[in-house]
Amino acid sequence: MGAPDTGDTAWMLASAALVLLMTPGLAFFYGGMVRAKGVLNMLMMSISAMGVVTVLWVLYGYSLAFGNDKFNLFGDPSQYFGLKGLIGGTYAQLTPTDPAVSIPLAGTIPQVVFVAFQLMFAIITVALISGAVADRLKFGGWLVFAGLWATFVYFPVAHWVFAFDGVTAEHGGWIATKLKAIDFAGGTAVHINSGTAGLVLAIILGKRLGWPGAPMRPHNLPFVMLGAGLLWFGWYGFNAGSAVGSNGIAGVTFITTTVATGAAMLGWLLTERIRDGHATTLGGASGIVAGLVAITPSCSSVNVVGALAIGAGAGIICALAVGLKYKLGFDDSLDVVGVHLIGGLFGTLMVGLVATSEAPAAVSGLFYGGGFDQLIKQAIGAFAVLGYSAVGTAILALIVKYTIGLRLDREEEASGIDEAEHAETAYDFATAGTGSVLGRHGAEE
Repeated sequence: MGAPDTGDTAWMLASAALVLLMTPGLAFFYGGMVRAKGVLNMLMMSISAMGVVTVLWVLYGYSLAFGNDKFNLFGDPSQYFGLKGLIGGTYAQLTPTDPAVSIPLAGTIPQVVFVAFQLMFAIITVALISGAVADRLKFGGWLVFAGLWATFVYFPVAHWVFAFDGVTAEHGGWIATKLKAIDFAGGTAVHINSGTAGLVLAIILGKRLGWPGAPMRPHNLPFVMLGAGLLWFGWYGFNAGSAVGSNGIAGVTFITTTVATGAAMLGWLLTERIRDGHATTLGGASGIVAGLVAITPSCSSVNVVGALAIGAGAGIICALAVGLKYKLGFDDSLDVVGVHLIGGLFGTLMVGLVATSEAPAAVSGLFYGGGFDQLIKQAIGAFAVLGYSAVGTAILALIVKYTIGLRLDREEEASGIDEAEHAETAYDFATAGTGSVLGRHGAEE
């Protein structure tokens, strides 16, 4: 309790808004990658996560993630139910003049601002999963699965990784406080978690009709690049905002995020050029996202050299990893596994190699004289989240599958998920064709 810092509060409100922008950015990134008959559904899967997760977060999600610790596994779900104790009181001024008036704080900001910031993390984590199951998942099944997965997988894992003494929980989650693995902004809780969920859900759902033989090329590459640009912009709230203040740590993470992302884009493009003879727009956009994913857990623990290594390595490794789905036979529609699961694992493990004590996290990895200790911690944290997400996702997906159903009928999938699930199409080709004739000749031929 007390008076918040106004500068930190302003930065965190801006950061929360930046992270929220990432979800529409993701919608465009994914929407451009699907065929024209599925773009609206892809947009809706991301946007609907904003509704489902918001409602659950303010009811009990924040409390499960950041309430007083229970067994280092989850927060007290009743402590902040309905944001009890966080909304109300005297908020006429940010800094109360009456000594008797106090605002619940998370560090130096009002706790309600921290609620908003972490809500945006929860939203985009759920939305990320949708790219693995494009074109074939019932919209109603998606909404139910999204709510269940947020409740039983994301909220507890967020407690493991993000809840620690001195912020909002009396005692923290086991990865943060017991294991002391470093995950500054969500390489495990967000990317490994969602990437694993996407893999398991795609396997349970099955392959798209015609995959992998039928052409399923992106229908709108400008959408993809727009989405990647919005993601990069919003990611500064994601990473620099995780400093939970307007301070030097935010500045360091801002720089390392930028450096790694640029290096990853170049690494992906170089890989494409050597392998395929062409550097593509889709590859550039995908490289941007791969770099952002990989630097997320490590942005506070590396210097510029480490950020370059993480970014370039992620660009190359993720570019190669997206081909695994063809070799292993799972239909990850939009490469959630290759980018988010592999990129998240790579970035998390690289902390154990290239972390340096000169960075804010003040931890040395193997290459900086720290031995294997931190690498082992990073591996335990990463694979614990992977295992929990895999089992949790499988159980929840099977429950939905055998109750309300997960997959579209074959006829509906063939005709297009937009018409089948939303009774809409993104593009009216008939009208567009008529308009072009009239515009060229001035009269209908």
